[in-house]
Amino acid sequence: MDALDIGRIVAGLVLLVLGGEFLVRGASALAGRFGISSLVIGLTVVSAATSAPEFAVSVGAVLRDEPGLAVGNAVGSNIINVLLILGLSALVVPLAVKRRLIRFDLPLMVVLSVLLLLVSLDGRISAVDGLILFFGVVVHTIMSVVISRRDAKTAVNAREGTGDSATVDPAGEEGAALGASVSRSLFFVLLGVALLVAGATLLVEGAVNIATTLGVSSLVVGLTVVAVGTSLPELATSIIAVRRGERDLAVGNVVGSNIINIGVVLGLTALISLEGIPVSGAAVAFDIPVMLAAAVALLPIAFTGFVVARWEGGLFVVLYAAYTGYLVLAATAHDALEGFTVAMAWFVLPLIALTLISFTAYEIGLRKGRRDLDQTTTST
Repeated sequence: MDALDIGRIVAGLVLLVLGGEFLVRGASALAGRFGISSLVIGLTVVSAATSAPEFAVSVGAVLRDEPGLAVGNAVGSNIINVLLILGLSALVVPLAVKRRLIRFDLPLMVVLSVLLLLVSLDGRISAVDGLILFFGVVVHTIMSVVISRRDAKTAVNAREGTGDSATVDPAGEEGAALGASVSRSLFFVLLGVALLVAGATLLVEGAVNIATTLGVSSLVVGLTVVAVGTSLPELATSIIAVRRGERDLAVGNVVGSNIINIGVVLGLTALISLEGIPVSGAAVAFDIPVMLAAAVALLPIAFTGFVVARWEGGLFVVLYAAYTGYLVLAATAHDALEGFTVAMAWFVLPLIALTLISFTAYEIGLRKGRRDLDQTTTST
């Protein structure tokens, strides 16, 4: 550990913040220019851009014969995206969730997570497995564009039916101003991506040097230090998007990034390596199931009230802290590991599950009561 590594981390953080600001500005402008919703921009353009560091790190790790780092990077990033990034974003302001996200994007994210677990059971993501995962991303991108254009056409027809010919800018006044120039918007997007990749590269390099000096394994480094570093573009973009009122873009960025991390970062990397990516037993037994559990946990939270509330965001952050604590204790073989595991398995996790089930049942009952009241009012 030296001052140069600390300087890399600080410089990386600064570049990440600047990159996130430019990327959100450019993406919002493109959405306004072409009449595409911020959600779809977040699911496609922004998520692909913010996943660039994960892809670069995973390909480089496989080429350097460090598959543990590649798998840990992608899986850890997905866990961080849901538990930490969505959690922190929801603490800033509750996140609204669109119905199409519930009906298509979130279920696809869960399906791809299940597929990743299944193809990893034999200890390797083969080239064929990678092709299957990558195909899921292709389907998602095509369907996102088709659904967005269909919804836009429906909205236009509805306005024409009411005699309202005014156009609606989904990105707001600032999006319309920036959207006046496509080239300027694309410049902002490209500049944002470049700054995000440069910032993540600097931060990860400094953090990995420090972690390896401490003797931590490549899988743990990938799941924690590298995963956090390469997920910082998503964090910076989501927080900035929320503060600028682009909550759809923030949620779409996280969900889209998780889909790309599985289908492109791991799937395409397995295709490039030809021999596939070895997956450790620890990742199959613990880390990938945790990633799947985080994806599944988002479904009822988003479905019940179509919003990720502040308390739910806080719960996600606490769960991520517990997960990281377990990794650190296990990596260092600390004496507190056994007690920590018992407390989490027999007290904390069951209590959280009971809380989620209770609030989900309450929200479902509340929505049912509202529908019954509306039906009664309509009939009378």
